[in-house]
Amino acid sequence: MRLATLAWPVEPLPDVAAYVAKLDHWCGQARAGGADLLLTAEYACVELGAALAGNREADEATELRAMVAASGAILDAMRGAATRHGLWLAPGTLPVAMGGRVINRAPLITPEGRLAFQDKFRMTRFEAERWGVEAGAPPGVFDTPWGRVGLAICYDAEFPSLVRAQVEAGAWLVLVPSCTDTLHGWHRVRIAAQARAMENQCFVAVAPTVGGFAASAALDENHGAACVFGPVDRGFAADGVVAAGVLDAPGLVFADLDPARLEAVRADGAVRNHRDWPGPIPPPAPLPFT
Repeated sequence: MRLATLAWPVEPLPDVAAYVAKLDHWCGQARAGGADLLLTAEYACVELGAALAGNREADEATELRAMVAASGAILDAMRGAATRHGLWLAPGTLPVAMGGRVINRAPLITPEGRLAFQDKFRMTRFEAERWGVEAGAPPGVFDTPWGRVGLAICYDAEFPSLVRAQVEAGAWLVLVPSCTDTLHGWHRVRIAAQARAMENQCFVAVAPTVGGFAASAALDENHGAACVFGPVDRGFAADGVVAAGVLDAPGLVFADLDPARLEAVRADGAVRNHRDWPGPIPPPAPLPFT
């Protein structure tokens, strides 16, 4: 698989048509670079929120309601981009209404326009306390022409057990769309992604939002870098970095990923993190001093 992961440049957009044009641009750039699959950032489409809410002073509740109301049109735009460019597209996430709740949902779209979804399972404080976004379905996996792929939305990637469940279900690549408004947040996601790749001897790709504008309630400031990580062992870079963009610089990063490389290192690496994952651990007891 040739993967393209995108650091999405957040900017004010006037309407869904402008979002379509922007998404088309990046899909076209990804295809021109030979990508089979394009990953973009968590909440990337929420840059539309300010315009959809009437371009008034940042108001989180109004922005969220406007995004939820437009979620059907936005999802149609995502699907159209995938089919026009003949590309597997993971276009980030969007807030959607589900059973009287709002959840953060990530589609994966085939070149023929078929859809499957992964929800965010663990909410950040901003989502839970200020936006009122709630947990969705637990982790699943997607069947693709290259094998099974997982998707862990931003904060979910910081919990080893969530990603491990996807790896144990056969995922050799985990996609991590992210949206972080501080460098602390970005480094949490980056460190977590590197750790998940190391401990599972798999590939993990991150696509962040970068930039921002004051009128956006949710995306006024964003930090990150597009990057792809792999095992920290023989046959890979000493730090496990497969590809990495520049911090806070928008644009695509490409990586050619072969699951056979993972099988080789899992079988004959200096360590076997994937195989040696511990089972249930008894509660620690106080250790006696003598």
